[in-house]
Amino acid sequence: MDVSQMAGIETKDVTRLDRVGAHSHILGLGLDDSGQARESSQGMVGQLRARRGAGIFLQMIKQGKVAGRSILLAGQPGTGKTAIAMGLAQSLGHDTPFHMISGSEVFSMEMSKTEALTQALRRAIGVRIKEESEIIEGEVVEIKVDRPASGTGVQVGKMVLKTTDMETQFDLGSKMIEQLTKEIISAGDVISIDKATGRITRLGKSFTRSGDYDALSTNTRLVSCPDGELQKRKEVVHVVTLHDMDVINSRSQGFIALFSGDTGEIKSEVRDQIDQRVSEWREQGKADMMSGVLFIDEVHMLDIECFSYLNRALESPVAPIVIFATNRGITTIRGTEDQSPHGIPTDLLDRTLIIPTIPYTEEELNQIIRIRGEEENVNFDDDDDALDLLTEIAKTKSLRYAMQLITTANVYARRQKQSTIKIEHIRHVLSLFADSKTAVERLGQYQSKLIGQQS
Repeated sequence: MDVSQMAGIETKDVTRLDRVGAHSHILGLGLDDSGQARESSQGMVGQLRARRGAGIFLQMIKQGKVAGRSILLAGQPGTGKTAIAMGLAQSLGHDTPFHMISGSEVFSMEMSKTEALTQALRRAIGVRIKEESEIIEGEVVEIKVDRPASGTGVQVGKMVLKTTDMETQFDLGSKMIEQLTKEIISAGDVISIDKATGRITRLGKSFTRSGDYDALSTNTRLVSCPDGELQKRKEVVHVVTLHDMDVINSRSQGFIALFSGDTGEIKSEVRDQIDQRVSEWREQGKADMMSGVLFIDEVHMLDIECFSYLNRALESPVAPIVIFATNRGITTIRGTEDQSPHGIPTDLLDRTLIIPTIPYTEEELNQIIRIRGEEENVNFDDDDDALDLLTEIAKTKSLRYAMQLITTANVYARRQKQSTIKIEHIRHVLSLFADSKTAVERLGQYQSKLIGQQS
């Protein structure tokens, strides 16, 4: 009998919780080596011209020769504007800063609109800082620690490190012994010691100990014994944003301020000092500037003051690439009585390249829904009736509504003890959840009975 059953304890497998976002299936722009957009690749479907245009901008960003440029993704809702921006961010890689905000986020009681935009812009500008440090790297041959017989007092010890060319013995102090104990360093481990800070990093287990399978855990990394001298110089590269440097230097708690969440307004004097320091590092060859990307969704929510500030900010020599997105046509510019395309002043539109997005075809909608099903681990019935119904819903109502029905139908199917989504499951959730168009039609039937409704 199982031990858990003898103790009357119910055991369950603990699995990792994966949260699936609206665009978690987007892995890139889906371009080939020549910059042409594939019909379906990296989670992207359709919008070939828009993706080709974004691909050209991607190459400009990677070359690092442009800054202060802006593009506008304009199209009706559900045409993949945010998906293209997310695909661009994925294609840039983790080192290139990418910051995403909504137009309404800048309106806050905690800071001014211009301060919110300034912080957003500086979050999208990276600094690659290069440092050279002296390290000791080798394989641990032996560790001996002498502990006082009384159990109290200073501990001392010796450690023998080796490379393929040499072997040396080091004396250990109490702090070094404490770190070795904390990192669970033992003979056969390959370690790295930073001479400036004394920090010890465990790189892995030496290949010479690879035969000790019983002593190795499943996540143990096997590495080769370092060659050359034990002590060597190594270049370390750190990538931070200008906003991170602003926060660190404007708060008394320093680096910990990045985790507090409440940055507040930052004085212009602090930013000037940071810009001057970065400029000096660039002249000395210690740092490089990285122009990242700021994505402002629902840009029509900004007002005339924000647009005026962005106009000036884009002319700055230190400015990121700015991507706007909107689903509005001719509309009023907030803060004025003037109307303009997309609710953006014409002087800002003149310095912006516009990438239009078009509605998806029926075949593209079918492919997108199929990809979302795979992302959410949902299985459709083999006859594809459920998939065809969702495609029709996406075509006649909206793609976002159809994708939300995938999860709800899957939950209902599981309650019915079925592993695949069938057409009856889709019809059932359709009767429970209305789309926006249907809700408006129903509202018109009984709006006279609503409280506060004038006759």
